[in-house]
Amino acid sequence: MNGERNENIFLSVIIPAYNEERRIGRTLQAVDAYLSKKPWQSEILVVSDGSKDGTPAVVEGYQKLTKRLRFINNKENHGKGFVVRQGMLEAKGTLRLFTDADNATPIEELEKLLPWIAIENVPEGISAHSGGHDVVIGSIGLKESAVEKSEQLFRVIAGKMANILIQVVLLPGIHDTQRGFKLFTADVAQRIFSVSRIDRWGFDMEALALAHAFRFKIKEVGVHWIHDPDSKVGGSAYAKTLVELFKIRAWLWLGAYKKK
Repeated sequence: MNGERNENIFLSVIIPAYNEERRIGRTLQAVDAYLSKKPWQSEILVVSDGSKDGTPAVVEGYQKLTKRLRFINNKENHGKGFVVRQGMLEAKGTLRLFTDADNATPIEELEKLLPWIAIENVPEGISAHSGGHDVVIGSIGLKESAVEKSEQLFRVIAGKMANILIQVVLLPGIHDTQRGFKLFTADVAQRIFSVSRIDRWGFDMEALALAHAFRFKIKEVGVHWIHDPDSKVGGSAYAKTLVELFKIRAWLWLGAYKKK
């Protein structure tokens, strides 16, 4: 994998995908249309997690339509954390965003994250706030957040309970660790994802915990989020994520995250 930065590419959008033939086309169209209006260079990097359906064929078809699209087609399933890490380290952008294949957080919400990120040379169209942050995350846990098509009640309750536990055990002050819309600077992405270890659902918590442990500045920003009833996150994912929560806490205590 190539973790080197290409100074000509300002933004990399990493999209993990597993059996997403029904949704990935619309998402690629939306992301490419958004990026095509920007004055800066960008790339879209789709990383398939061993998809068994027509996801590779759909993505390869879109590669014929836009030069900014790259595709990593893993033949085996490893987990969302694995492919996000792979994409973050393979990306070439000065900034690196990962977003979900269903575009649940519309790509336009990036406008809310960009002003908070630390950028040395701010490109046209971005008004940076003072005190840039190294990691900026989309959240539905803030007052300014907007949720469309709410999840089932049991998932809402489970999510709130899980977040309380996550704050107590690992990440105080972060109201929503699991939203698939997170922006990193290139150097910080390299530092975090070169040592991260979680391959499945708990990778979001791990990335933020490492950012906190490495003393990077994290900013949580409220975003618009649209729940997809076809979401692949089942009830068992909550239990598995909580197991990984305590693994991360133990690894931090034991100093298991060594710089590569």
